[in-house]
Amino acid sequence: MRHLSKLGQLMQMAYVPQDFAAALRFWTETMGVGPFYLQRNLAPSGLQYMGLPTDAVFSIAIAYWGEIQIELIEQHNDAPSIFTDRDRFGHDGLHHTCILVDDIEEARRSAIASGGVVAQEVPGEGWGVLYVDTGGGPGTLLEIIQPNPGMLARFARMKADALAWDGTDPIRTFD
Repeated sequence: MRHLSKLGQLMQMAYVPQDFAAALRFWTETMGVGPFYLQRNLAPSGLQYMGLPTDAVFSIAIAYWGEIQIELIEQHNDAPSIFTDRDRFGHDGLHHTCILVDDIEEARRSAIASGGVVAQEVPGEGWGVLYVDTGGGPGTLLEIIQPNPGMLARFARMKADALAWDGTDPIRTFD
């Protein structure tokens, strides 16, 4: 059996807080993590939850704490998704972790072979995102991303900005 940790290095811890604004304040003011980059009202094309299309609309805020991304997610509608299925995937604690891979289809096969279930996915041409329910309960959902060059460039910019962050302008958007 191939362990899922062998697919890639942990690069993110993600949360779906009940109070998104309060969570942003906590991470920036108490923890000193930032700046967060906010992307509002995402509605990914081809989004599927448990194998069926869904029209979930959500916002994300991402910042770096050293080498680790902190992601906060807020869904804006009640469409089925891993973000609204709080009984299965958790409440205010850790929601999921994330790894980057070179081959999303190989990662899918490995995750399924280890007993995982693809709970949510966003297909892309030359990239993709899977959320795998590993069966361990809240906080054990694993996001697997095959990034494209644009994603990697954004991640690099966020990390560089975090290293230079002086506490000002804690919530930003991409130009």
